[in-house]
Amino acid sequence: MTGAPPTSGSLFCFGLGYSARHLIGRLDRSAWSIAGTVRGPQSALSWRDNGIDAYVFDGTTPTPGIEAALAKATHVLLSAPPGADGDPVLAHYRASLAASPALTWIGYLSTVGVYGEHNGGWVDETTPAAPVSARSKNRRAAEQAWKACSAETGKRVVIFRLAGIYGPGRSAIDSVRQGRARRIIKPGQRFNRIHVTDIANAVMASMDGRGDATILNVTDDLPAPPQDVIAYAAELLGLPPPPAVQFDEADLSPMARSFYGENKRVRNDLMKRDLGLELTYPTYREGLTALLRDTNS
Repeated sequence: MTGAPPTSGSLFCFGLGYSARHLIGRLDRSAWSIAGTVRGPQSALSWRDNGIDAYVFDGTTPTPGIEAALAKATHVLLSAPPGADGDPVLAHYRASLAASPALTWIGYLSTVGVYGEHNGGWVDETTPAAPVSARSKNRRAAEQAWKACSAETGKRVVIFRLAGIYGPGRSAIDSVRQGRARRIIKPGQRFNRIHVTDIANAVMASMDGRGDATILNVTDDLPAPPQDVIAYAAELLGLPPPPAVQFDEADLSPMARSFYGENKRVRNDLMKRDLGLELTYPTYREGLTALLRDTNS
């Protein structure tokens, strides 16, 4: 079973980013009231032109209008990144969320990075979090803060730990086509991925009241070496595989290099069982094949 959109409601998204956009695209706009936050006024205007109430919120100060929107929200989705000083939404809107009479569900988009380094071993939701990077440590602190908020307010909070996100305009197909791709070789390295459609499926199923778990790994079925994904994209495009570069010799940004500092394989059994889902794209092969078909159609 794939995710079916909840029938109706009022959704507020803290962070109208890539994943939220794809979720919104699946909802019946005649039955859903949708609002959210962006970083700048130009982006807010673009969203408003498309019928979405958008508010500029940079995390440092409250924004007029958001409290009133939260008072009507039935569902709140959070993807705005936390900083070293904590989660900006909790800092400014915790009381508003607690007081919202219609609010039945809060979803928090986190990362499998909170598990840290496991030398290629398997992890699941029972594995203790041991984040390594500052980015993942901030996410773990935010997870704990949202769990505490749930316990104190009685609002249901579901934490979705996402693997590497790909989808339209954001995949190995795009990087190979644009000549940016390299096959970076680090022996034994594995990453999970997740197509943005399957993120939307999982979030919608939870919004619709399915499941009891409060932490879910949202990942594909096949943790795979990154160079294999690039090679497969090139094969689909009928292009030679990009050059192979040893990890130690690769010119990577500090953020990109930090991803290679963690090696684990992430199980998704609980997500499937708890939400009653099967993945639309269980591996990168199905996902990339569909992306190429859609771009060529």
